[in-house]
Amino acid sequence: MKMTIKQLRAFSAVAHTLNFAHASERLNMSQPALSLTIKGLEETLGGPLLLRTTRKVMLTPEGETLLKASRQLLSDWDNAEEMMRQHFTLQRGKVSIAAMPSFAINVLPPILKTFRMCYPGINITVHDVINEQVIEMVHEGRVEIGIVFEPDYSEQVNFTPLGLERFIAIVPPDCHLANRDHVSWRELLNLEFITLQSPSSVRLMIEEELKQHGLPLRVSFESHQLVTVGKLVANGLGVSAVPALCRTQMSALGAVCLELSQPVVERRVGLLYSAHNQFSSAAQALVNTLKNSYNQQHPDTHIL
Repeated sequence: MKMTIKQLRAFSAVAHTLNFAHASERLNMSQPALSLTIKGLEETLGGPLLLRTTRKVMLTPEGETLLKASRQLLSDWDNAEEMMRQHFTLQRGKVSIAAMPSFAINVLPPILKTFRMCYPGINITVHDVINEQVIEMVHEGRVEIGIVFEPDYSEQVNFTPLGLERFIAIVPPDCHLANRDHVSWRELLNLEFITLQSPSSVRLMIEEELKQHGLPLRVSFESHQLVTVGKLVANGLGVSAVPALCRTQMSALGAVCLELSQPVVERRVGLLYSAHNQFSSAAQALVNTLKNSYNQQHPDTHIL
C-alpha cells in the first residue's frame, strides 16, 4: 500500500496539536478512526511516527522528518486542487487558437472581447495565419481550435460550420463601377485584377469557381496579405474579390465594396478541431462564445 492524502492530513493534524482529541475535532472524525488512520500510515511506512503515553504525544525522529515533508506535500496538493477547480470553473485556463487573417482581423476581436468580459482569468493565444497553416496547426495539435474555410474531409479533424461567407468585389473609389450596388464577375475580370498569392485558399476557391464557369483569371498583382490587396485596390491599381467578412476592413482601407454575382462564390467557414482530443473547459467555453457571437453578428448567414 501507499501513503494516502487522508493519512497525511491526519498525521499533520496530530503532529501540530500533539493531541488526538484536538486533532480529531479539526478533522471532524472520531478519535478511534483517527487512531486507526495513523496506525495504517505507520504500517505503510514501516515504523512508528508518534510516541503515545497516557499524558502526552511526541514525534519520533521519523515523525519529525515526515512533518517537514508533509508541509510542502500538503501545500502542493491543495494548490493543485485549487488550480484544477479554477480551471474547471473557468477562473483560470489557457487556449490557443489559429484563425485565417480575414476572420482574425475582422470578426474575432469583438468575440474575444465578449469572452474576456465573461472569463477574465483565461489566457488566449491567437495565431493569425493563412488557411492552410491553420489546418496544419490543428493537425499537429499546436492549437485546440482553428477557424477556416471548410477543408477537404480528414479523419484527423472535425469541422463545425458557423456560416456561409460570400465573396464580394472591391474596386477603387474612382472606378466606373464604384457607384453600382453589385457587379458581375465578367465585368470585374475585364479590369486589372489583384489577388492573393498561391497557395492561398481564397485564391484557390476563386480559380476553381471561375474555371467551372469558363471565366479566365488574369492576375495583374499578387500579395500575401489581404490588407495589401485592399490597399492596392484603394490606390487605383486594380480590383479584387474578397470574403464578405472583410467588408469593414476594405472600406476602412479606402476600397469600395460591391455585391458580386454570376457566379455567386461562397464557402462555409467554421471551427476546426482534433477528432480525437476533448476540448479543455476553457476551449469549450470559447467555442460556445464563438458560435453564439458569430450567429448574432451574422444572423442571415449562420447554418448551425
